[in-house]
Amino acid sequence: MQKTHDTTTFGVAPEPGPTADAFVRLCEVIAKLRSPDGCPWDRQQTLSTIKPYTLEETYELLEAIDSDDNVAICEELGDVLLQVVLDAQIAKDERRFDIVAVMDGITKKMVDRHPHVFGDAVAVNADDVSQHWDKAKRQEKRERESVLDGIPVELPGLAKTARITKKAARVGYDFPHRAMLFDKLNEEIGELADELFEDGQVPDIAARVDTPRTVDEPVEDAARLSRIEGELGDVLFVIANIARRWQVNPEEALRKSNAKFERRFRYIETRLRAQGRDIRDATLLEMEDLYQAGKRLERECAD
Repeated sequence: MQKTHDTTTFGVAPEPGPTADAFVRLCEVIAKLRSPDGCPWDRQQTLSTIKPYTLEETYELLEAIDSDDNVAICEELGDVLLQVVLDAQIAKDERRFDIVAVMDGITKKMVDRHPHVFGDAVAVNADDVSQHWDKAKRQEKRERESVLDGIPVELPGLAKTARITKKAARVGYDFPHRAMLFDKLNEEIGELADELFEDGQVPDIAARVDTPRTVDEPVEDAARLSRIEGELGDVLFVIANIARRWQVNPEEALRKSNAKFERRFRYIETRLRAQGRDIRDATLLEMEDLYQAGKRLERECAD
């Protein structure tokens, strides 16, 4: 069932008094933790050491949003906010900048990049908004030498591919028709097959579980393994590009598929456990039957 929202409450800022009090209180707590009589763990953190926690909390927020659990979303948003305030406090302690500079900076950026809201520019659709955003961004980043500058180095691979190709597309470097990407995908799969199989042909073997299992022989030739890696990377690159052209976030799509597989695999374990059995003792055919049963159950619940 599609959710409906009361749009009369959209765009209403929180009351300044309680909001300011709550935010200042959070900043005071973080500052206390970093003080000489605070927490030893918090005191020893740096912007570098805190990075893994920032990434972890972001992913936990995404998981909470997927669960559509307001309590969990609120909690995880708090954890993300904690990371922002803690990073800013660390920077203040190191005499770099403080949380006020962070807030002033992002406020100015949002105003500058939305001239159709805070200025005289006109935007009647999302494309117009993107053009205003890109123009403002170019003015801010005049020192950049490449169109591809500004993409985070540590961005996950599929997400980075989507960002790279999107930036290239903005200056016209893109296939004229998105369906052409499937021809490119077939080409890349063919090149991968050339490296994986002696005759360059993928064996015509149906995906079934009721056949004898073969042994996956390792690739001993380092040069060949490197070529396989390169060709596989090209296939993934095209897949991410296909996602971009159909306005799908490839990282999000893969994350959801991972969650789906994990959910169904856990269903197998649960059903076997209810039978007093361990999954390690089950046959592949038994596990597949339970996997399909879990899949059907999900669909029935969705209907």
